[in-house]
Amino acid sequence: MQGIAVPSESVRPAEFFARTRRRTFNEGNQTWGGFGGQNTWELKKSDIIAVAVIRFTGSLVVTPGTGSVASTARWPYDMLKAVRFTANGASNVINASGLKLKVREYQKRGDANDRGVTQTIGGVSVNQGTLSQSSESWGVGSNTSALTGGTFPVDLYWVVPIAEDEVDLSGAIFAATSSTDLTIQVDSETAANLFALTGNATVALTGNMQTTTIKYSIPIGSDGQIVVPDLSLFHSYIQSRTTQLGTGGNEVRLIGQGAGKTLLRTSFQTWNGSPSAPLPMTDTNYGEIAWRYGSNETPDDYLSGSVLRQINERTYNTDIGKVWGFGTVDFAAENAFRDAVDMGTTSDLRLLATLQSGVTLNAAAFEYVQETIFQAGAGS
Repeated sequence: MQGIAVPSESVRPAEFFARTRRRTFNEGNQTWGGFGGQNTWELKKSDIIAVAVIRFTGSLVVTPGTGSVASTARWPYDMLKAVRFTANGASNVINASGLKLKVREYQKRGDANDRGVTQTIGGVSVNQGTLSQSSESWGVGSNTSALTGGTFPVDLYWVVPIAEDEVDLSGAIFAATSSTDLTIQVDSETAANLFALTGNATVALTGNMQTTTIKYSIPIGSDGQIVVPDLSLFHSYIQSRTTQLGTGGNEVRLIGQGAGKTLLRTSFQTWNGSPSAPLPMTDTNYGEIAWRYGSNETPDDYLSGSVLRQINERTYNTDIGKVWGFGTVDFAAENAFRDAVDMGTTSDLRLLATLQSGVTLNAAAFEYVQETIFQAGAGS
């Protein structure tokens, strides 16, 4: 069981779900480590952990002086450059930026949406596809120039999906033992990648970062043994990046393929320009999008960016391609048992993204994230 020795007779899912209780724990409130800094939590050794929620609360002070201040498209959610979760010797089970974690929350929860939550993006008020909740405050808009001076409240959160599913707890981690090592590490982005300054302009961000976990108690059966669900799987959410891009078809090979791994979904963005921003998922930017394996097997083929964008919005109830330019090929949205991809038998698995000839590439980068489940010991 994910590197932890538990008697086989204790694995009784039906009895576990009948007796367990959902709990919420405060794992600690820390002073934010600052631009380019780091915060780390060693999670408490109790229960079965399914989800962690990271929250930042603080103040942003913008001082244009004789210059100017502009936010980049990395603000606000990619102020978390990387969130890493390490469990029982499996390094970087979760390793993704804040924006990738944000979109995953909506992908998994079709009952959550951002409709009617207005934020400023590119200097325009947007109320669809922001990935924001009403309880959040960005402080200032994203990818917005000529920011006015002042002190602005910032309140943001990110969900870290330790378990693939909170209902069946697939990928949840057994934490009630001294031999468990569960760590969340947050690397914050530099100020230069979040804000563009001219003249003597400055920005200052201060605040606290909290981590809350959602866990499930471990009941004791009538025979005196602990009772647990099947915890033989790890859930992984890993981000990668390549700059080998050009107009026309780009086939990006998905890394980390191997026996025992199952691909649930893969999401991508193309960041372009200086300062960099994601290309919206439109026909102007994207032609054919598909996934392939082997010599040229193409099970799913989307005509253009707008086709995939519409499918994604219908699936997630959120327009993930409008503002943040996400496209997702999803194998688990309807029936993961039927549709998920065995990465051991689909050799040379790759993602095809066609960039239209009218797109001018400038320091372009293709960022993608793979969500998988795998047997403990099959990989990390």
